[in-house]
Amino acid sequence: MDAERPPLPPFTTVEEASAKVRLAEDAWNTRDPARVSLAYTQDSHWRNRTTFLQGRQAIVAFLTGKWATELDYRLIKELWGFRDNRMAVRFAYEWHDADGVWFRSYGNELWEFDPQGLMRRRVASINDDPIAEQDRKFHWPLGRRPDDHPSLSDLGF
Repeated sequence: MDAERPPLPPFTTVEEASAKVRLAEDAWNTRDPARVSLAYTQDSHWRNRTTFLQGRQAIVAFLTGKWATELDYRLIKELWGFRDNRMAVRFAYEWHDADGVWFRSYGNELWEFDPQGLMRRRVASINDDPIAEQDRKFHWPLGRRPDDHPSLSDLGF
């Protein structure tokens, strides 16, 4: 049986829902597919853009491919809304391809959690916007976003 992943649903305060979002952001910024996959149920269902997958092994394979091509990936997530065991999250991340072309990817996610706080469903819609390197906004060292770095709202996204 999987360990609980607090905060647990039902989510009743902005603080606990925001904490859950920040934990997800921190995990994704490690770019460690195995670590990230542990936040999802064994049979978690995903839609990521037009890719549909199910289960942790598929999540690990997907993220391994993603971070092999989306280089120097840095992500910010922000709570949009929540109710009971569901959340809506918006996000942006910056990355470059093997040719050094930079992108900012914008998106929204819908999340559904099981009683142990594991995500059993993730639906992500994402658009990529090529940007000039000088237009980047996410400059922290790879890894966790510093607490004093501006949020999406602070950056005007």
